[in-house]
Amino acid sequence: MPTVLLVALGAAVGAPLRYLADRMVQARHDSVFPWGTFTVNVTGSGLLGLLAALPAGHGVMALAGTGFCGALTTYSTFGYETLRLAEDGARTYALLNAVASVVAGLGAAYCGMALAQAFETS
Repeated sequence: MPTVLLVALGAAVGAPLRYLADRMVQARHDSVFPWGTFTVNVTGSGLLGLLAALPAGHGVMALAGTGFCGALTTYSTFGYETLRLAEDGARTYALLNAVASVVAGLGAAYCGMALAQAFETS
């Protein structure tokens, strides 16, 4: 199967899942903080870290890494929501979202890679 189709197939699953997960998580919080976007971005970062560290083929990375994780995570929504918080006067939440998203995303990717390495040594 051509790589571009694998990417599209992964994205066709990741994008609706992002929307549903975002709505489900955000509905559980009575806060202006964008918990839904934060959750999908951290989850996607962890999954991508895991995939990147596994000895997977090019097709798996195209489908699950680029397609699925690329559509599951959303930098544009993160940027928009962070600016919206700042413009609405919730500057502390905006700063917290920016810092926590980067730190948690990197931490999740590291944990995903460490998990993959643990699988390989078992």
